[in-house]
Order: sequence, then structure tokens, then C-alpha cells
Amino acid sequence: MKTILDVGAAVCASDCVYNQPVRITIADGKIEAVEPWPESSRMHLGERGDTAETVQYIRRPRALAIPGLINTHGHAAMTLLRGAGDDLPLMRWLEEKVYPLEAKLTRDAIYWGTQLACWEMIRSGTTCFTDMYFQMHAAAEAVLESGLRAVLSWGVVGLDEAGRKNGIANSRAFVGQWQGVSDRLAVTLGPHAPYTCPPDYLREIAELAGELGVPIQIHLSETRSEVEQSFQLYGRSPIAHAESCGLFDVPVLAAHCVHVSDEDIALMARRQVRVAHNPQSNLKLGSGVAPVSKMLASGVSVGLGTDGAASNNNLDMFEEMRLAATLHKGYLMDATVVPAPAAFEMATETGAECVFLPKGHGTLTPGAAADITLLDLDSPHFVPRFDLLSNVVYAAGADDVTDVIVAGRQLLSNREPLTLDVERIRYESRNIEAHLKAQQ
Repeated sequence: MKTILDVGAAVCASDCVYNQPVRITIADGKIEAVEPWPESSRMHLGERGDTAETVQYIRRPRALAIPGLINTHGHAAMTLLRGAGDDLPLMRWLEEKVYPLEAKLTRDAIYWGTQLACWEMIRSGTTCFTDMYFQMHAAAEAVLESGLRAVLSWGVVGLDEAGRKNGIANSRAFVGQWQGVSDRLAVTLGPHAPYTCPPDYLREIAELAGELGVPIQIHLSETRSEVEQSFQLYGRSPIAHAESCGLFDVPVLAAHCVHVSDEDIALMARRQVRVAHNPQSNLKLGSGVAPVSKMLASGVSVGLGTDGAASNNNLDMFEEMRLAATLHKGYLMDATVVPAPAAFEMATETGAECVFLPKGHGTLTPGAAADITLLDLDSPHFVPRFDLLSNVVYAAGADDVTDVIVAGRQLLSNREPLTLDVERIRYESRNIEAHLKAQQ
């Protein structure tokens, strides 16, 4: 079935701003055409959604269409740990709060935690996200049921021999089961970080990625202590160490990259390492501020991520976009760095590139995947409208999202989820919360 999406205006990063009514034609999950919405059609049909035998009409004359937001780094089921270990630095947060609670999470908990994350992301306009966690078969099932697009990896650590063997076996099995199952689901390998994966283990993972033909997600240079430890153990930065272990011989998405030198940035640019910038998580954990303006100037592809809901504590990409556009201005005392178009591109088109999606994703152009978020133009955040893109980056929020479409399928309609049983998600998540609290 073909879908005709009629909206009041549209904006995307690829030099397309339509400050007038727009018709977006969708077929086979892709955008077929973007053109003016005929005035005669606007006059007669208004807000109605009309369904013919072969064409579905979604009419939103008071909505702004943008590409669906792309969350380039996170741990979806950590929604279940939201608020459980706040106001601690990274390593204390991990060792004292996160690791003990994660040890109690079952496969069923991962499924419901991922569903909870999907609900939150759909409501806030995210259409694609990355996930690095464990029990990822359950996460893949939750994603496919939600209708979202995702890039998943089984997070592995190599601190002991059993963990190393299990990590390789789990990763190989996960890729074997889910690679190619759906156009909405991509798989990668997920070594946690150099401080949890010894050099020979990282080399083994790099070789496995090459064998399976999949990219890698990894945390790199998140904290100053991590960088200092890397120099003490290996005589090089985590970025240079990752390259020496062969990781950059395959496509890599590196999360955080807060404490990176000019030499690190040049290396990442040369090896085409993508970066997931997580401004809010980095601030909350006291990790620092990544030199994003330098990365962008050097040609590094930088996307935006929320990180997990235990270190953020939400999955709202509008907050990340606005923070990316304001944090670096204040930190560098330069109002021109990371302007609104750059922040918007990081959350859409470049974000798609960072998570290894085909060219065209994250745009509203013919041939692109029909992953679209609609915002309420009647919101006070869009009054006045001197610059639509600036309104989106500096004023809009998750509460302005009215509709979400992924691969041509509507997941949210007039703020109502269509693919998720939200009452069941709420019920199961609260039961898991009670179980975790009882075991503390």
C-alpha cells in the first residue's frame, strides 16, 4: 500500500526546508516523492486520515515533518535501572550500582526493559537506536515487535577466560541468528572497552568482525583515568591502542571519545572512525566535554546518543541535540561552534552514517527510508517561526512529537502508540523494579 503523508512544513539536514504545506509519498517503506501539498486537497480534507483500497492518507496540516531522530549510543534495557545509582563517577557507578543490579536481570527483564525503552523513544521521536547489552535475543524480539529500527550488539568483556569464551560464542550466535532477518535490524559486535577487554581479546573480536562482515561498537576514551591507565599499560591512548589491536580494520562506532588528543582525532579521521557524542551522560557522570568542534573540523563523523537511561536519565534526543548545540558554545566561549544545522545533522543524517545505515537515511529525500517524525506546529515552541530548523534544535521537545513513522509504518498517531502494549510494559517493568529492590 502507498501512503500519502500531508504536512504543514518539513525540514531536514540535506538543504531541504519547506516552509509551506508538503506532500510526502511513501511506497515500500521508502520516500518516493516530496512535493507541494495540492491546495485543493488541503481545502477539502483538512485533518482527516482517509484510506482508499491502495492508498492511505495521513493528513497533518498543523505538523512539521523531520527525519526520525537517530540515537547512536545506548543500552536500552538500562531503563530498568533509571535512578538506581545517581551522582557517582563512572567507575564507582559501574562497580557499586550497575554491575550488581545487572547481575540480577533475566532474559525476560531485558525484553521488557527494551520494550520500555522503545516506548520512550517512540514517544520522543526517535526512529533508530543502537544497543549494546546482554541477552540480546530478547532485545531483538522487542525491537521487531515495536516497529523501530535498531543496530544491536551483544556487549562482551574479557576479564576472565570463561567470559571471553562466552562473549565470542554469544556474539557469533547472535549475529548468526539475526543478521539479515529484517531491514529494520542490523547487528554489530560489542566489545565493551579496552579496560574490560585485554589486547589479545580485542584482536580476536576484530578478526571475528572481519570474518562475519559486521562493524564494531565500543566505548573509547570516556574518562581521564581511562586514558591515564591506557598510557600506563600500553604506552598509548585508548584510540591508538584500539588501532594497534586491529579494531579500525573494520568499521567502528566509538562511544564518548571525551578525552582525545589532536593526534587521536587525526587518527580517527584517517581511519574513518565514527563517534557517538553523549553530552548529557558525560556531564552527569562527571566525565568531561568531548572536543566535538575539533572532530567536526577534522572530518570525523559525529552522531548523538543518550547513553543508557541509568546515566542520563532519559532517552530524549531533543535534549541531546539542544545540549550539543549549546554546551560547546559555553565551554569554548564561542557562540559560533556547533550551530543549529550541525546539531540537527548529528541527530539525523550524520547519525545514520555513524550507525552504518545506507546513504539517504536520516533525510526527507526520494529514495530514503521513510523514517519520519512529526512535530506540532501549534506548540508554543514554533511561535514565531523565523527559522524552522532553529525552532527544532533550540526550542522543541519530546512533548511536541505527535506522530512517528518507521519504514513507512505508523508507530505513533496523534501521540498514541500503535505497536506497543504500554499498560503491559508499565506493569512488567514495575514488577521487575520490585524484584530488584527486594534483592538489594
